[in-house]
Amino acid sequence: MIESPDRTPLSRDFFDRPVLVVAPDLLGRVLVRNSEDGPIELRLTEVEAYAGEADPGSHAYRGRTARNGVMFGPPGHAYVYFTYGMWHCLNLVCGPERSASGVLLRAGEIRVGTELARKRRISARNDRELAKGPARLATALDIDRTLDGADVCGGTDTPLRILTGTPAASEQVRNGPRTGVGGAGAGHPWRYWISDDPTVSPYRPHSPRRRST
Repeated sequence: MIESPDRTPLSRDFFDRPVLVVAPDLLGRVLVRNSEDGPIELRLTEVEAYAGEADPGSHAYRGRTARNGVMFGPPGHAYVYFTYGMWHCLNLVCGPERSASGVLLRAGEIRVGTELARKRRISARNDRELAKGPARLATALDIDRTLDGADVCGGTDTPLRILTGTPAASEQVRNGPRTGVGGAGAGHPWRYWISDDPTVSPYRPHSPRRRST
């Protein structure tokens, strides 16, 4: 059986483009997470772009490390990091190999596997909050460091893949400053979201950590 066009996985060429082109073009696409518990499908509604070693807000800004090595590899792979000692976040590597650019998946609407997501996100007050924010998205989809480097351009037997979906219309796309990014990267308007979508997370400016005395 031939899959419908919107069920076609995005090609590697899709991700092998500048990060500021890929990021808004991901809105409306479908992220599929396959696991032993069952599948979850999520329509992407909010993302952020990070431009590698040219971007002070990027994990790759100071060069390659054991943690961020996937970002320097080929496009179309997952970069998963652990933050604040408790949360995982999922990014998609894009741009030419060694450019270390990536798109953080910030929020989405779960369309398949809602019951499974609810079991993982028991604190969510409603279904709109299941994947409303990058840590919530990763928790709902059971994303952790074991998926770092996963090929999202693979077939149906892969743990993660991105389908064509229905891209957001250009008039629906908004952009503004990235959430929680300070310093030289604070002013970059590289957060993209679908206007008026209830699953989009609220914007929060950078708040410097206070040192304990």
